[in-house]
Amino acid sequence: MTDELTRLANSVLWPGFFGTTLEGDGAPVWLREALEQDLAGVVYFGQNVTDDLAALSAQIHATNPHALIGIDEEGGSVTRLEVATGSTLPGPAQLGALDDVAASQATGAELARRARTVGVDIVLGPVADVNTDPRNPVIGVRSFGADAGLVSRHVAAVVRGVEHGGVAACVKHFPGHGDTHLDSHLALPVITLDPHEIEDVHLEPFRAAIAAGVDTIMTAHIVVPAWGEQPSTLNPAVLGRLREMGFEGVIITDALDMAAIRESVGIGGGAVQALAAGADLLCVGNPTNPGDGTASDQDEQDFLSAREAVVAALRDGSLPRERVEQARDRVRALAARLAAATPADTPPFDSAAIVGRALRVTGDLRAAGSDAAASALAVLDARQSSTLAVDSAAAYVSEALAGDGFRVRLDVALATETEQDAALNAAIAADGRLVLLIDRPDVNAGQRALVERAAARDPHAVVVNAGLAVQHPLPLPVVEVGAASRVGAEAARTLILSV
Repeated sequence: MTDELTRLANSVLWPGFFGTTLEGDGAPVWLREALEQDLAGVVYFGQNVTDDLAALSAQIHATNPHALIGIDEEGGSVTRLEVATGSTLPGPAQLGALDDVAASQATGAELARRARTVGVDIVLGPVADVNTDPRNPVIGVRSFGADAGLVSRHVAAVVRGVEHGGVAACVKHFPGHGDTHLDSHLALPVITLDPHEIEDVHLEPFRAAIAAGVDTIMTAHIVVPAWGEQPSTLNPAVLGRLREMGFEGVIITDALDMAAIRESVGIGGGAVQALAAGADLLCVGNPTNPGDGTASDQDEQDFLSAREAVVAALRDGSLPRERVEQARDRVRALAARLAAATPADTPPFDSAAIVGRALRVTGDLRAAGSDAAASALAVLDARQSSTLAVDSAAAYVSEALAGDGFRVRLDVALATETEQDAALNAAIAADGRLVLLIDRPDVNAGQRALVERAAARDPHAVVVNAGLAVQHPLPLPVVEVGAASRVGAEAARTLILSV
């Protein structure tokens, strides 16, 4: 028999899990039991997504009608719903480059429609971070840009689109993950900016989201020394600031199994401290994050670490029961409101048209090419390796760009000069115009050197950049795509073949 405190702890926990069904062999028994015992819900990641995702959502909601299902879906470089084939939604950097608020709101509405179709209640987006550090390894093109005003208006537009569609949006990562060169999946970033700059730049998009009526806000595992030495997720001064800004919705933690928390205070300690600090819903997110090693039951281990720590703190009084009940009530109120929501009609949506308008070209594609338009592309994919947050090197990007043509993958950080020459020679010798697919030319010396070597050998080549827009000129024309997505690659391919 489950005791009352266990049910209370369950009601503020939001785990990820391994599996694609609650029924039959291989189903996570622990998850079904937790759902029956008031679990707040689940977060979907790529390992959960199949053609039967709507059926899985129906099983979860049938087991626990209060359950909230979330998914990390941002469009552009970050997708779970289209994890196998690549996103067909515009990404934030593309929308920021276009700077068409109506397109951003329409994208939010389409995202909500897709989420509802598979039974998802909360979309973990849009990203409200102002990407002021071009070295940022975890945000980059997930942000609308480096200008607070630009980011603010597009965050608000996407929030309106998502929430008019009957789904909750979750802006992230408070108080702003844009000015860091560390990845909180792997380390604990420290933001040493002047507090006035944080207030004037990095908090502004969150104010805009609150004004737009956002339902949930996600915390960041970053330290702002001016506001204390604890990570923001665990810092009552930082989370209290959210309430002072007028936010009355659900505060969701970033995943507590990320190294910034796991390797400092631990998942259990993080769970207790986050609740005490003012968080309402504890994401024990993607059980493939590194730590002590990923076991076949790592999802259950991480969930139990959080739950047992919360129950123990409730029992000994170090975590006030009233605080956890307040969090549970906020989560339950959101679930009830979403269940009763009537979504607005979603107008026809042309993702390819929006992304095509967002493309930017540096240099002259026609002057660099031959007299006749190219009939094929030979793609040398030299993007950086994927991270835990973004599948930035996913093969579907180069596949969409190359079509039926030649493509080869090259990691310039690992390949020897001989291997780089071999890949470049093969791409030059192949049928079609040489395309160098890159994503970090301003901070990755290897990518820049490869472009320079290619330019010396093939002046007709072209660069497709899936990352932040190039700030330092390259010796070849550049198509700025702004996302590692299928729709972005297809738009770049269409453009190059048309000149």
